[in-house]
Amino acid sequence: MQHARNKMADRLDGRSLPDIQQVVLKLLHYCRANDWAGYDPYDALNSELFKALPFLDMRFVRLALTQAMKRSPINLRPLLFVRKTQNPKGLALVLTALLKLRKLGLVQDDYLARGVISQIVALRSPDPAYWSWGYSFPWQTRTIIVPRGAPNLVCTIFVANALLDAFEALGDTRCLEMAVSAGQYLVNELYYTEGDSVASFSYPLPTSKAKVHNANFLAAALLSRLYHHTGDERLVGPALQAARYSAGKQKADGSWKYGELPKQGWIDNFHTGFNLFGLRSIDRYLGTLEFEPHVVRGFEFYRMHFFREDGAVRYFHNQTYPIDIHCVAQSLLTLADFQDLDPSNAGLVRLVYAWAMEHMWNERGFFYYRVIRTLTIRTPYMRWSQSWMLFALTALVEHNLKGARPIRQNQQLAPAFVRVALR
Repeated sequence: MQHARNKMADRLDGRSLPDIQQVVLKLLHYCRANDWAGYDPYDALNSELFKALPFLDMRFVRLALTQAMKRSPINLRPLLFVRKTQNPKGLALVLTALLKLRKLGLVQDDYLARGVISQIVALRSPDPAYWSWGYSFPWQTRTIIVPRGAPNLVCTIFVANALLDAFEALGDTRCLEMAVSAGQYLVNELYYTEGDSVASFSYPLPTSKAKVHNANFLAAALLSRLYHHTGDERLVGPALQAARYSAGKQKADGSWKYGELPKQGWIDNFHTGFNLFGLRSIDRYLGTLEFEPHVVRGFEFYRMHFFREDGAVRYFHNQTYPIDIHCVAQSLLTLADFQDLDPSNAGLVRLVYAWAMEHMWNERGFFYYRVIRTLTIRTPYMRWSQSWMLFALTALVEHNLKGARPIRQNQQLAPAFVRVALR
């Protein structure tokens, strides 16, 4: 399989690919023209029908409508009175992309970035104790409904990391203060232990005690980054304990199930990518290599199972369809950032990018949602599709213009406190 991919990548070397920088700027224009707002695969419950017809507001109706609208090749949202919204997580991805483009000289000033920060501030969840964020729609899981705007771990983490990016790029201490508050929310409201063997973060609500591995790794990575900035030793213990718990759940082949509940046994592309990024970030910010063996095994599994020979990206490890744009974005990010583990990643990046541009790009400036076996779902979702691809392609521009970033940049011996905690 690797030989076939290499031959295909070699053929691409003689063929002109759509210029990534121009695609980024066109996509940025599309997102900005829509004021960063759009539909979402999971926004069915924003339908005004639930207000007009309260008897529809039942669990099985909510689940059925969400799945029907997510899978429909026709965008039914205008007919069902679902409005476009700005989503804090989508804005966070946009903010990080804008800051990179500003640094590369492709965006001339910080006006756009500061405007997005203001929008993120305005979308804060209504919790006076902490800065936290939730999605712009209510969503029904198999067991619970999560209200619109209710703070959740994953959304809060992405926003907090973008605010840290803004602090580092713009020197805005207000952004650091908001990110620190978000970290306190994670530790004080979401972190829990069960005996000596379990340490985890609640997701999607504080009352949820499912052990979700990407949530643990992302939370631990954010707390490690906050420790790097603040020196607050109280953040390190929860970060390491949750990361060690989920690292210990890695399977012998290098994979992780999504979570530990019986119905969370699937293995998918972008959550595996989150796991790898989270573990590398923990090591980087705490000055350790404790989790590197897990990263190496996990990336080997990722590289082997989530890519077709022609560059199409699999959602699940054991089936080709659906081919989802969120997975395309995460694949580009993972392959680019983990080149030290496999030099042939660069060729695979070209294949993935070429396949996506041929099958999922619309020349009006946006990406389609999914390719399934018989058709393409062309709905231009904002958070799920455009924000993620803007984030990923901007990272590729950064790699092309500046070379691959050293994975262990600024690596140094961990401070004494961390060395004790790492034991």
